[in-house]
Amino acid sequence: MKIAIVTESSSAAKNSMVEAALNKTGHEIINLGMYGVDGEPAVSYIDTGFMGALLLNTGCVDFVVGGCGTGQGFVNAIVQYPGVVCGLISEPLDAWLYGQINGGNSISLALNKGFGWAGDVNLEFIFEKLFSVEFGTGYPAHRKEVQAGARKQLAAVSELTHLSFAEILGRMDREYLKKILSYPGLKEAMEKSADGTLASTKALFTLINTL
Repeated sequence: MKIAIVTESSSAAKNSMVEAALNKTGHEIINLGMYGVDGEPAVSYIDTGFMGALLLNTGCVDFVVGGCGTGQGFVNAIVQYPGVVCGLISEPLDAWLYGQINGGNSISLALNKGFGWAGDVNLEFIFEKLFSVEFGTGYPAHRKEVQAGARKQLAAVSELTHLSFAEILGRMDREYLKKILSYPGLKEAMEKSADGTLASTKALFTLINTL
């Protein structure tokens, strides 16, 4: 699984902890920051939400780990876009249940609120439990079919209530798009993943490359 990390300004100091914990899962990790280094351009949870949705909708990554001070901002920002199911995760049990029941492609972490002693260990346990289960299998077992139906219904509602991602890009402010795409490492990560991209998302790359 290819996993992207996108965290915003207020939680930049925790970014390295998120990366260290994810590196123990054995998955391929793309860390887009914020890293908390001098001179790094700041991004808000609005920006990281868009970045995460962009990476998912272009097929560049399979999963996005985001976060902000409370985790609420990122989860609300990224679910504004199609093709995204995001869970707010605070503890390992949340992660274990989310993977089985919701089977999403993104999580949001509270990286300031309640992040105290052994916060880095909690991150390790969260990722350990998140990726220890097969996504979408259902829990408990007798709820499997009901939960699978609910996921399909939610996906249908999302498709009905959202513009396509290509339409969204076409309507967004060009200067804002250029700002986001100029964020260090983002476009490079997308270009590196462009080979083998599904035909349905090639139009997005074409549009992005015109900006």
